[in-house]
Amino acid sequence: MTSRRSFMFGAAAMGCCGHLLASGAAALAQSAPAPVLRNVPRIRYESVPNLLTLPDDLYLGECPGVALNSKGHIFVFSRGNSTGPAYAATAAQLLEFGPDGKFIREIGHNLYAWSFAHTVKVDRYDNIWATDKGSDMVIKFNPSGRVDMVFGRKLEASDEGTGPLKHPNPPLPAETGRFRQVTDVAWDSDDNAYISDGYINSRVAKVDKNGKWIASWGTPGTAPGQFQLPHSIAVDAQNRIYVADRTNRRIQVFNTKGEFIRQIHMDIAYDPNTYVAIGDRPTGNALLSGNMAPGSPWAVAISPGPKQYLFAADAYPGRIYKMTLDGEVVGVLGESGKKLGQFGWIHEMIAVSETELYVAEILNWRVQKLILHPS
Repeated sequence: MTSRRSFMFGAAAMGCCGHLLASGAAALAQSAPAPVLRNVPRIRYESVPNLLTLPDDLYLGECPGVALNSKGHIFVFSRGNSTGPAYAATAAQLLEFGPDGKFIREIGHNLYAWSFAHTVKVDRYDNIWATDKGSDMVIKFNPSGRVDMVFGRKLEASDEGTGPLKHPNPPLPAETGRFRQVTDVAWDSDDNAYISDGYINSRVAKVDKNGKWIASWGTPGTAPGQFQLPHSIAVDAQNRIYVADRTNRRIQVFNTKGEFIRQIHMDIAYDPNTYVAIGDRPTGNALLSGNMAPGSPWAVAISPGPKQYLFAADAYPGRIYKMTLDGEVVGVLGESGKKLGQFGWIHEMIAVSETELYVAEILNWRVQKLILHPS
């Protein structure tokens, strides 16, 4: 059963090889009725000021990624250190800060895979995993910051016709072991990695702890088990995989075999006059699907147990949604804006607990630490 609700928007709303088939996809394919918007509690919160201290000559660019290790060190994947022309510049820099926010080091300076930063994650062994959308690669660093495993391969600079990837319709078939604009990674309790492969291939890949490609599932589309843009991924304590299917405005949940379990929609009331971080307010069909639709998940994160919560963030109206693992929204927080405690396109989140979040923002070039005060 999904948390989808099939009512119209109210004017008075406030506030390749190895593919696995997602079960029931054809039978569960759905139209896109406008959802009912319901009210939920607002969660009080604060943002910790002056979180990070950078050297005088170091600046953050857009911040698509943030992660923490077991020692509380903060890892920021920034589109800083840009070199080259405005178009096709290299924009990826992995920085480490101590628990006090003081700069420690840069990891992977001048790394071959660096092209366009997307997300960073730290596994339970304190290995650091970076996904680079520009090079189509995922890099695993050991805790000391040395490259341990490499996934995918970027286009060769010497190849004729090398350039930005195209988006043909129908799309080119996916290949085993290769990615096209990869987005994120997460792990199950057996240390299998699940990689969301992302803007073009529209699938999830599974590799084991030794780096062996096991399988993948998903194709472009709107049916359950299909994706328009798998943008963020997380795994709960029961090894259920949560995929932020951003353009389809939903979170899909699977088991480790890639079998569809359910889908989640955040159909929560908002003020239709709310501030937009950049661009125009979405209207018409853009309110029902697409990257700027209310409740379209850009980032997902799951807090540790014993009782886990699912968090998701959208770009408009620019909120964070706190949910039970079955998708029931229990509260929301935040709004779009430039000030501390406001958000400009949250791209990645870390849920240290149900009351402590770290969020990385694209438009505001920063990371925020949020302390939640639920009633």
